[in-house]
Amino acid sequence: MGFAYRTVTSMVANGVSAADIVARLDALEKQPPGGTVSEALLGLIDEPKVSVNQAFDVYLKEVMPAELVNKSEHQREDWEKVKRRAVNNFIEVVGDIPIGEITREQARKFYSFWLARVAPERGRPTHSASSGNRDVGNMRQLFRLYHSHIGQKDRPNPFDDLAFAEKIKRSRPPFKVEWLQKEFLGSEKLLGLNLEARGIVLMMIETGARPSELANLSASTIHLKGQVPYIEIAPRQDPDDPREIKTESSVRMVPLVGVALEVAKAFPKGFPKYWNKERSLSNTLNKALDVNELLPKPAPSPGHSAYSIRHSFEDRAKEAKVDEEIRRALMGHTIDRPKYGEGGSLKLKQEALLSMVLPFNPNLVRAAQVRKKPTIIPGARGEP
Repeated sequence: MGFAYRTVTSMVANGVSAADIVARLDALEKQPPGGTVSEALLGLIDEPKVSVNQAFDVYLKEVMPAELVNKSEHQREDWEKVKRRAVNNFIEVVGDIPIGEITREQARKFYSFWLARVAPERGRPTHSASSGNRDVGNMRQLFRLYHSHIGQKDRPNPFDDLAFAEKIKRSRPPFKVEWLQKEFLGSEKLLGLNLEARGIVLMMIETGARPSELANLSASTIHLKGQVPYIEIAPRQDPDDPREIKTESSVRMVPLVGVALEVAKAFPKGFPKYWNKERSLSNTLNKALDVNELLPKPAPSPGHSAYSIRHSFEDRAKEAKVDEEIRRALMGHTIDRPKYGEGGSLKLKQEALLSMVLPFNPNLVRAAQVRKKPTIIPGARGEP
């Protein structure tokens, strides 16, 4: 009927506008005498109790759909998985209680559940502060957006101001340039990966792009004609197969040089094996790199992974004295100032990349000229 439900106690305690009262009375005159609807308009029935799980269903079906419309199916699955983990953990600790009855004490109990994992009294942490903050933050968001959705925007949030300090952020270490040159580009160890996975690894080395960004390239985003060949990393607008890009600053054009250019020529339509299959790609790459002895040992915590190639790209750009804003533009990082112009022409970016390009074994790209049988590496879903 267009009204937020409020109990009569809530109306008296928090006050309602004269216009709201008049509108309720007008609606009341149109109802038969008595009955649940009339009592609800006057706030004379108990507020329905909606459990955390039920509120999460409303959140998924009514609150967030417009925010998710541009995500791919894989992106939506990953997004929901993280949100649902917070809900399931809260229910495990506190119970599937009515969301409107969550107290500060219960919110702190959930915080303590994570505190024992993030900063235990004895022993080493089993989880990072960011993991705890993600769960507590997702419960904070669920509480806020659900109540805003039902017309209770100003309801005090029991999860407010509960967070863990993130003093140390662990990140994957980069590969040293010498390691990339000798083990990745100078040997034939990468022949243990299937053609498309290998192509993505090689393209990462000279573009610094994320594996997921390269996995979703297509004929329309790989540009090989013109003086500066380049790839275009942008959201996918196809209504039947949309895909978001991580951040606005991640939308960019990256020139192709060295081995990345040769890979693009070999795969001008992209890598269909891994289209919308970022998780499968990650599993395949990391397992294959380990089995083919492409990861330095002993591995420091948290250890190298395929993503370390991206970190190496940034280090190499610094060593080559590439301008900081050009580096940020190439990697899709935020530039901390108002944006003016195009952020450097493709030609300028190409020159920067050419200043740091690495030589490579042509057999890595020319699959037909492979001199030895590739080692078969079982990957995600049994792929070689």
